[in-house]
Amino acid sequence: MPFRRITAAAAVALVAVSLTACNRESAAPGAAAGTDGQAITIGLAVANLQADFFNQIKQSVEAEAKAKGVTVQVSDAGGDSATQVNQIQDFITRQVDAIIYIPAGATAAGVPVKAAKAAGIPVVNVDRNADDQPGDTFIATDSVAAAQELGEYVVQQTGGNANVAILQGQIGTTPQVDREKGFRTAMDAAPGMKIVAEQSADWSQDKGFAVAQDMIQAHPDISVFFGQADAMALGAAQAAKNANLDPAPVVVGFDGDAAGIKAVSEGGIDATMVQQTQLMGRLAVDSAIKLAKGEDVPAEQLQTATLLTKDDKAKAQEFLAEHP
Repeated sequence: MPFRRITAAAAVALVAVSLTACNRESAAPGAAAGTDGQAITIGLAVANLQADFFNQIKQSVEAEAKAKGVTVQVSDAGGDSATQVNQIQDFITRQVDAIIYIPAGATAAGVPVKAAKAAGIPVVNVDRNADDQPGDTFIATDSVAAAQELGEYVVQQTGGNANVAILQGQIGTTPQVDREKGFRTAMDAAPGMKIVAEQSADWSQDKGFAVAQDMIQAHPDISVFFGQADAMALGAAQAAKNANLDPAPVVVGFDGDAAGIKAVSEGGIDATMVQQTQLMGRLAVDSAIKLAKGEDVPAEQLQTATLLTKDDKAKAQEFLAEHP
C-alpha cells in the first residue's frame, strides 16, 4: 500500500509509540501475535483527550497492551471528526493490525470504519458506534439501562413530582441517544415528572453552565437538572448555585469521571452513573487482539454502570482511588 504524506493536523495529534508497519518484527515470546506471527500493533483513535473519560480508557488500553506485549499508536482528534478521519487513514497507511476507535462525533462516524474494513483492518468501537457502519465489535456502557436507573433515582428523590431540565451531549452520538432514551423511560413512568427544558451543551462544563443559566431564566421553577455527562451537570450545579434557587434542584450526571465523583462525594451534585472505563479499555485491547488473529468476538459488549449518590461517600473514595 503506498505511503502518503501525513497531514499537518494528524501529524501533531498522532503520538506514535512504536515503529511503523514497515519495520514490524516477530512477536516476542509470550506476546500476542497476528496470523502472520508478527508482533501486533493497534491504532487507538481517541475522540478528545481533553476529557477525563477518554483519558481513562487510553490509560487502560496502554496498560493492557503492555501486559500483552502489544504496541499501541495513539491519536487525539481533539473533538474534530475531519481530523480523526485523516488520523485513521494514517493508521491504515501504517498497516496497523487493528484499530480501537472512539468517534469524535456523529458526523461521518462510519467513514473511518468503512475505510479500515476495505483495507482488511478490524475495528473495535468504544463508547460510540455508527449505525450505518458499525465496528466489528462495540464496547460501551449499557447507557439505556443506566440512564433509566438514574432517572428512577431522580423520581424517588423528588417524590415523583418535578420540573426537569436535560442538558444533552452531542446530538446523534450513541451515548446521547441512549441516555436520552433511558432517562425519558423513567420520566414517562412518573406522570408528575415534567421535562420543561432540553438543549445540547456538547459535553462541555462551560456550555452546561451557560445553557443552564438560560434554562433558569426561562423556567425559574426547575427542580431537576440531568447532565448527560458529569461536566454538564457540574456546569448546571454552578448555574443553580449562582441563581440562589430555593429549594436547590436535584442535579445528576453521567460518566463517573474524577471531577464528577469528587462532586458527588462533596455534595456538589446528587448522583452520577460510574462507567467501567478501565474494564472497557482492557476489553478493547483483548478484542482487538482476537480480531487481529482472525478470531470471532461478540458484535456488542455492553457493560453495567454503578449508581453513585451523595450518600455513598465511602464508595466515592474507593472509585477515586481506583476507577473500575
